[in-house]
Amino acid sequence: MNIGTLIRRYRKNQKMTLKDVAEKASISEGFLSQVETDVNSPSVNTLIRICNALGIEAGDLLTQVSKKKKIVIIKRSDWEDVDLSHTGFATQRFFAPEDREVVDSSVLVIEPGKSIPARKNIKNGQEVLCVLKGKITLVLGEETRSLGEGDAVHFWSNPKRQKITNANSTVSFVLWVGTM
Repeated sequence: MNIGTLIRRYRKNQKMTLKDVAEKASISEGFLSQVETDVNSPSVNTLIRICNALGIEAGDLLTQVSKKKKIVIIKRSDWEDVDLSHTGFATQRFFAPEDREVVDSSVLVIEPGKSIPARKNIKNGQEVLCVLKGKITLVLGEETRSLGEGDAVHFWSNPKRQKITNANSTVSFVLWVGTM
């Protein structure tokens, strides 16, 4: 998690607009948007003004940033404890949404015959799949590829026609990595 992500979270939790916070902090709406998306970094004085506008302490914000997880491990023993919903699949994410800036990743757990649809709202995204256990079928546009244990594939996302299906008779586990 970074400063911009935290600022946006506090702002949205308080149901404040960019304009509300920008006016209270005496900065432009555009600059605040750039701070929230990590395009630009505020000076210390500006950060304090933004935090004051949000009613939070700048020191507390910096402490939260410094305590973010730097590494997450999913042990193989964790695979068996996954609670599969009615959809027949689950994802075990490595990082929370606010910590996924460039790359997203998870272990996909898929019941036999079930599919995981493509990610929504992805443009020019790249994805990598590595079958850890079981077999899957990847449908990507007009192409269909079968992958078994140990197989990996790197491809450009095709949200209009893409899905990953468990082609095995037992639960399949797939390492998935994708750009945002």
